[in-house]
Amino acid sequence: MSRTQRRAPARGVEWEFDRVSLSRELSRSAVTRLLVERAEHGGWELDRVRITADGTRRVVLRRKIIRQVRPTFLL
Repeated sequence: MSRTQRRAPARGVEWEFDRVSLSRELSRSAVTRLLVERAEHGGWELDRVRITADGTRRVVLRRKIIRQVRPTFLL
């Protein structure tokens, strides 16, 4: 249940965002483990958490987009 989008660059940094909705049935420790797993293996960091009136957690994760410059070969 995630959706990835990109936001316009701000001061030379471009971010990729991933929105995740988590059920209210998940415990706080389970949500923490899930987010830590995504951070360690996907390079994501926490941007925002919103808990709705029905208890659903809406989490926004972000990570930097690193662009590589193609090398120019001189012959």
